[in-house]
This record gives sequence, C-alpha cells and structure tokens, in this order.
Amino acid sequence: MQRGDVFLVERPSREDPRRRRAVVVVSRSALADTRFASVVCAPVYSRFDGIDTQVEIGPESGLQHTSSVYCDNLLSIPKRQLTNFVGTLSGAKMRQVSRALAIALDIAPEDIEDL
Repeated sequence: MQRGDVFLVERPSREDPRRRRAVVVVSRSALADTRFASVVCAPVYSRFDGIDTQVEIGPESGLQHTSSVYCDNLLSIPKRQLTNFVGTLSGAKMRQVSRALAIALDIAPEDIEDL
C-alpha cells in the first residue's frame, strides 16, 4: 500500500450513503509499513463540481468512469479494510491531490518552506 493507491472499501464511514466507495490513500507511504492501524484517505465521488479541493480522475486510475477525489472530506480508514485494490494515481494526479489537500487544510506554501 502506498500514497496514491485507490481502493474500494465497504462503508468507509457511517455517514456514507453508499455501500461501497473508492478511496485514495493520502497518508505518506512510509505510514503503511508501520504499526499504525489506519491511514488517511480521500473519498472518491462520481460527481465533479469543479472546486479547488476536488481532483478529477477516471479509468486511467482503475475506475470505471470519470469521478473526483474529494479532499475536503478526509477519512481515517483501518488498513485491514484496504484489500480491494483498484489502481494508482499518476504522479501528475497526486501533485493535483497534494495541491487540493493544501487548499482544503488551508496550508499556505510559506507555512511549509522551512521543512
């Protein structure tokens, strides 16, 4: 499991009306190899509203149709639930996801310059 992988999970949250939903792992890849039981994921919805915190993805990422990663609605998902691998986002798509996450979390570039 690594950052950018797409999985189909059963009921990713109690509030989710769908029985199954695709999610994208957005935690750093190194976390997958640790004792921590969960990783942070962004849900994928079939709707695309064109806002800065959404990234359009599709069949090139293993999905059946065009969808979008919603970076405003992050979820902590137990790693044991991430068993139905769908695909992986390209480097270019992950850069878009990183930008959308920064916007969603209100992280300005100058806030991380010193890292």
